[in-house]
Amino acid sequence: MEPVYDAVITTARLLWLAEGLKFKVSGVENVPVDGPGVVAINHTGYMDFTYAGIPAFLQGRRKVRFMAKKEVFDSKVSGPIMRALKHIPVDRGSGAQSYRDAVDYLKRGELVGVYPEATISRSFELKDFKSGAARMALESGAPIIPTVIWGAQRVWTKGHPKNLGRSNVKIMIGVAEPIEPAGTAEEITARLHEVMGKKLLELQDAYGEHPAGEYWVPARLGGSAPTLEEANRMDAEEQAAKAARRAEREAGGEAS
Repeated sequence: MEPVYDAVITTARLLWLAEGLKFKVSGVENVPVDGPGVVAINHTGYMDFTYAGIPAFLQGRRKVRFMAKKEVFDSKVSGPIMRALKHIPVDRGSGAQSYRDAVDYLKRGELVGVYPEATISRSFELKDFKSGAARMALESGAPIIPTVIWGAQRVWTKGHPKNLGRSNVKIMIGVAEPIEPAGTAEEITARLHEVMGKKLLELQDAYGEHPAGEYWVPARLGGSAPTLEEANRMDAEEQAAKAARRAEREAGGEAS
């Protein structure tokens, strides 16, 4: 029993009810009933992780330990909660410790949630994947559980206002068959990208209307979201700007 995690789940379900969110979940049987699993999730919005644990919860009330950026743990508000839920802080400047922590969790039979894309996809298409999920699977012997979410970007995503009121948004979650840790990290990563890409197309086809020009609809489907190439350029420009600001702060610190 984990009273804090159980309380958070209850609170989340009440909030989803108040928002009128409509969930359709498929592939729950692909989540292992027990034992470890690397839950690989596509990243389209800030609330993805709150929905990504639903299949595991439906599979025997299992809980997922999510890898999240260190800044969330540094907050006086969210930090104590994240630690109580046994999530894993990720320092993007030095990820070795978070990787070791994740592998340790997996070896203890836990489900660990990771974002292979690392950052939110502004295009809502799959970005290139990092190899961390595959390496964790290989080192721990845990299968990868490909998990795709569609519709979460309508609640809150990068560059757009929050939509946390009574939105009645439909959110689809699909879990594909597990990928066993066999082969090289590069081969497993390529396979994971292929499987999640197919699942994403499947969910989009089943979702219903994608209104032309809507910000949450990919350019491929007639929406106003940037293309993957445009989004990658925007991400690169943002990272360059952050690096410049960081260098400026460090230079200012040395000068003082």
